[in-house]
Amino acid sequence: MIKVVIAEDDFRIAQVQEQFLQKLPDVRVVQKALNAKETMDILEKYEVDLLFLDIYMPDDLGTNLLAKIRDHYPTIDIIIVTAATEKSMLETAVRYGVSNYLLKPVTMEKFVEAVEEYKKKKRLLSHRDEVDQTLIDRYFGVANQSSATQKDLPSGVDRHTLDKVTNVMKELKSGISIEEMGEQIGASRTTARRYLEFLVSIDVCTAKHEYGVVGRPERKYYYKE
Repeated sequence: MIKVVIAEDDFRIAQVQEQFLQKLPDVRVVQKALNAKETMDILEKYEVDLLFLDIYMPDDLGTNLLAKIRDHYPTIDIIIVTAATEKSMLETAVRYGVSNYLLKPVTMEKFVEAVEEYKKKKRLLSHRDEVDQTLIDRYFGVANQSSATQKDLPSGVDRHTLDKVTNVMKELKSGISIEEMGEQIGASRTTARRYLEFLVSIDVCTAKHEYGVVGRPERKYYYKE
C-alpha cells in the first residue's frame, strides 16, 4: 500500500486529487495539508511514501520545503503539482530528485498516469539488492524491450527471439505457460522460460503460480499493459 499526503492550499483541488487517487488500487491518502507548516507537521506524525506538493502555498514555497524534506525524510518520494511555470522552479525540483512535475490544471488521465509510472518504478526496484543496466535504462525510460540493441541484452537472449516472445505476449488475453510459449515460438521449454523470465525481470511481464485441475501449481506469465 502506497501512503500518500496531499499538500495543496486550495481545498477544492486537494479534494479532486484525493478523488483521483481513490480510483487507484494500493494507494491511500493519509492526510491533506493546506500550507507548508501543516505539511511538515504531517510528515513528522505519519509514515508517508509519496507527497503531492504544491509550490505556491500561503506561508512558504513548496520548493523551499524540498531541502527540509530531504534532510529529515529522505525516503519520501515527491510529485510536484503546481501552476508555477518558471524554469527555476523546475530546476530546483529536479535537483532535489522529485519523481514528477505536473502543471495545473491536471487532467485525471495525466494524474493517474504519473501515479502509475511511480508505482511501476517502485515495482522495478522491489526485492532487488543489485541492478543491471537493462533495469536502470528501463527505470529512467532510456530504453525498453523493443528499442534495446543486441549489445544491451544479456547472454543467451537475442533480439529476434525476444521480439517473437514479446509479440506473443502482447496478443494474449490471458496468461501463458512455459510449455505453451515453447510451442508458440518453436523452441524448447528451457528457451521459453529464459525469455519469459527476462521479460519479468524488466517489468514487461508478471508471473504467478496457478493451480490446475489436478492441483499441481503451474507458473503462468502475463503481459503488463
